[in-house]
Amino acid sequence: MTNDVISLVALGKKSGGGERNFHKIIAEFEELLGVVPVWEYIPWLSWMRRFDGVDGRIERVGRALDEFLETVIQEHRVRERRESDDGELDFVDILLDFQRENGSGYFVDDNTIKAIILDMYAGGTDTTSTTLEWAMTELIRNPTIMKTLQNEVREVAGSKVEIDEKDLEKMLYLKAVIKESLRDPLLWEKPEQFYPERFLETSIDYKGLHFELTPFGAGRRGCPGITFATAVFELALAKLVHKFDFELPNGVKMEELDVSESSGLTIHKKYPLLVVVTPRTS
Repeated sequence: MTNDVISLVALGKKSGGGERNFHKIIAEFEELLGVVPVWEYIPWLSWMRRFDGVDGRIERVGRALDEFLETVIQEHRVRERRESDDGELDFVDILLDFQRENGSGYFVDDNTIKAIILDMYAGGTDTTSTTLEWAMTELIRNPTIMKTLQNEVREVAGSKVEIDEKDLEKMLYLKAVIKESLRDPLLWEKPEQFYPERFLETSIDYKGLHFELTPFGAGRRGCPGITFATAVFELALAKLVHKFDFELPNGVKMEELDVSESSGLTIHKKYPLLVVVTPRTS
């Protein structure tokens, strides 16, 4: 889902065959970012890098990323020559327009465009999907909270097919659930309890003004994609609980749901969340 959203914004289309292969490469790229070779900390062991295979993987992944992004840029240039000015622009089109005009004083070459697209994918897909997976995990472990969220979303959205931004503004409990999914357990009372209500009773937000809740960082080093990420979080979670009901498979009890973590660039669930999804019946 998050891959499709990023693809639509950046490339103007949902994930096809080539894009799905690109997502696999991105996943390996993010895995490599999370690798901490021992020779990084003990320089005299640097000879080990010739045998651990990391350098070879980095070179292969880098080459594959460059080839895909080069293809994307060239496809957009060909499309520009064929279509009129009335066509919808995606993010790559805007960057290419910026490159052609070059009136801002900033030099934007193809490598810069590739780097920006890569930033969107690497910084947006894994972080967003991981947050959604943890949020859904906690909701399934806490059926009362899940029901409260579903009631709010379904009451606000009603019989509408699509949820829009105006609907999201009214979903205060949804926003509290997302904040609760992103908070640092070291700084809150009852840290192991999933309790979105704590954010209904305070004005604390994650925009960088409250240091007890800074999943996106703050100030100059804050995440530039916070607005986009928030919109994706809220819309994706709202659509899921609006249209579907969820239960654990094979009689698994809520307290038996595995929540162990896997370290890396982001903290994933060690084992993927497996649930039975059924369309909403009422």
